[in-house]
Amino acid sequence: MSAYLIPKPSLPRVSLVTDSIGSGSLFGGVGTALLFAAQLANRMNATLRVVTRTEVPSPKNASQVLNAYGIELLHEIQFAYAPIPNDNEEPESTAGAVAGLDVIPDETFVTTSWWTTAAALPSVPHASIIYLLQEDERMFYPFGEERVQCERILHNQDIRFVVNTRLLFDHLKANGMEQLERNGCWFEPSFPKSLFHEREREPGGKKRFFFYARPYNPRNLFHIGLEIIDRAVNTGILDLDQWDIFLVGKDIPNVTFGNGYVPKRCEGLNWEAYADLAGTIDLGLSLMYTPHPSYPPFDLAASGAVVVTNKFANKQDLSNYSRNIICAELNTDALVDALREGVALAEDKEARKRNFAANGLGADWTQSFEETLRSLTAGR
Repeated sequence: MSAYLIPKPSLPRVSLVTDSIGSGSLFGGVGTALLFAAQLANRMNATLRVVTRTEVPSPKNASQVLNAYGIELLHEIQFAYAPIPNDNEEPESTAGAVAGLDVIPDETFVTTSWWTTAAALPSVPHASIIYLLQEDERMFYPFGEERVQCERILHNQDIRFVVNTRLLFDHLKANGMEQLERNGCWFEPSFPKSLFHEREREPGGKKRFFFYARPYNPRNLFHIGLEIIDRAVNTGILDLDQWDIFLVGKDIPNVTFGNGYVPKRCEGLNWEAYADLAGTIDLGLSLMYTPHPSYPPFDLAASGAVVVTNKFANKQDLSNYSRNIICAELNTDALVDALREGVALAEDKEARKRNFAANGLGADWTQSFEETLRSLTAGR
């Protein structure tokens, strides 16, 4: 990371380094990173700086996330844009250095991917880096150079790791990241009831089915999901006289099911609009071909819906989060059967309500991060 040191100011600083906080990037992991960095800054009585790499940062978007979750910063928030150098400037680095970024003594850096971590490592003390790891990022790549570069960062022994969910932490520790026992910790995400809750529905309206549709994110298995839904429609599991289908995500192509049914496409939703929609859903299908549970199953379960997702590695059962989350083997027959079970549960209002009332999902991000923040700031 190309950076220059400036004199120590009156307050410490936490810098969050991420690709973008654009409207299309704020859901899930990026939103979590902003919430984590904000609470870390407050715990350290520090200023928060948001550094973006691919898009000029939007103060409005950052405020929207923090306000949606009721998080108020103790000090000002700063923004910086450090674009990834082009190939002519940095031919040896696919991660891209962070050029011209000022650094103060004892600054803390929260990185959000292997490539933002790689950009920070050359120019800041390794102990100052907290890598917020929210997926087994090796799984983003075929076996090749990018995977090797990713593995090198994940095997770093000097930086600290904060892992999103105990499931992912256990998977990573069992698959080459033994150092997490020494320099890693984990947290469980939260879904505040002020944002995620059941919404009023139009009396006598159709039931609502949600599919998490991201065709350009291969791990979300878009085409496999379409095949499962089409099978469920054609076999009468999803009766289109009783169900409306919503495809929720990004870059969704024109799609039809059954004899030409056109689902409703929902793209570019802000936080509130997304939560409002989730609160009207009866049943969802959300696939994730990695160990992390992903956010949509939790968003839906926290909003009163039933949701079907796939098993993977140690992700075999998510009933500790909610008994309204059904996990099935990753094959079409098993997932179609799970949708059949999901329809029955969604229509059993008493069972669905009991499961919802007994949710194990957290509802307070302050509590989610408390143990992690205590560990990271001990002795400061």
